[in-house]
Amino acid sequence: MSSDAWIALCRAADLLDGGDAVPFDVSYAGQTCRAFAIRYQGIVHAYLNRCSHVAMELDFQPNRVFDSAGQWLICASHGAAYQPETGACAGGPCRGGLIKIELREVQAVVEWQTAYNLKPLDF
Repeated sequence: MSSDAWIALCRAADLLDGGDAVPFDVSYAGQTCRAFAIRYQGIVHAYLNRCSHVAMELDFQPNRVFDSAGQWLICASHGAAYQPETGACAGGPCRGGLIKIELREVQAVVEWQTAYNLKPLDF
């Protein structure tokens, strides 16, 4: 598989602005990791589900990574806040930002892009 392959993830309609994330598993730097896709201000984004403060998943309930207003990605364990459009630290005990995964929407399907250190689990 080339480093720029695109993998189908979900229907575009599955991602609502500020709503639940769509989780998926990846191999990142040789480790199995959970990732998530979201929609924010109409645009889809994806990140490894790993807080930069402590390597724990952000979800406070399954697939809930947004704050109650749908404006920030929040780590439920320590309160670190991240910008949904970039993954950059926006407050709290962050040590850098979230690791971004490239997404695109093609004919109502959301796809994620592989990279040299990011592969599907069955690779």
